[in-house]
Amino acid sequence: MTERGNADTLQERDALQIGPSAMRWDKDRLIIDIEERDIRLGIPWRRRVKGKIILTPEVLNSRAFKLDPAGRHMWHTIAPRARIEVKMERPNVSWSGSAYLDGNHGSEPIEDGFRDWHWSRAHAGKDVAVIYEGNRRDGSHFASVLRFDHTGTPHEEKLPLVAPLPPTLWAMKRQTRADRGHATVRKTWEDSPFYARSALSMRIFGKPVVAVQESISMDRLINPVVQFMLPYKMPREAV
Repeated sequence: MTERGNADTLQERDALQIGPSAMRWDKDRLIIDIEERDIRLGIPWRRRVKGKIILTPEVLNSRAFKLDPAGRHMWHTIAPRARIEVKMERPNVSWSGSAYLDGNHGSEPIEDGFRDWHWSRAHAGKDVAVIYEGNRRDGSHFASVLRFDHTGTPHEEKLPLVAPLPPTLWAMKRQTRADRGHATVRKTWEDSPFYARSALSMRIFGKPVVAVQESISMDRLINPVVQFMLPYKMPREAV
């Protein structure tokens, strides 16, 4: 929730600390400790956000995928299926449910490699469907649909039809892939000038699912107006 400098960051083999917040692997569980402030910059009484998230993978995947031919950007679905417990002190809320864990890493800034992308994930029976597609900075397009089976092994599947989705209030374009090319937005959780995250109803691999979907525009992200606005959404404690 807060951008911080190198002096406030500590990385180890199984742990990462950024300011007062941290995450670490404890045997087979990922423990995330959150100690932050409300993201609304400029409010003198910025409220504390404090709690713990425990993610327990049910299956693991060791294979990472290139998002560009040169391998400058990699994507790895670490735990296609997991269980999660959220225990917050501030605010006083808690819940548990199904989860998913992935990560991206690369040798250059993400905006140097891509113009935009769309991503979706859904639990489809014993399988997990993950859809990833977008446009690279060089003008080429990439798209894939992976089915992770009950062991966590990924299988590349035939691309379903594009399922267009209505734009967000910020006019962000978003889409997914689905059986018969049809999906509906159940709820939009995050709507910003360059990023949107939503819940969808659709069918994939012949099964009705509730999917998590995100769209991001790197062209919008690097726009000077958006860059000016970012510190008001994500405070910068140090540079």
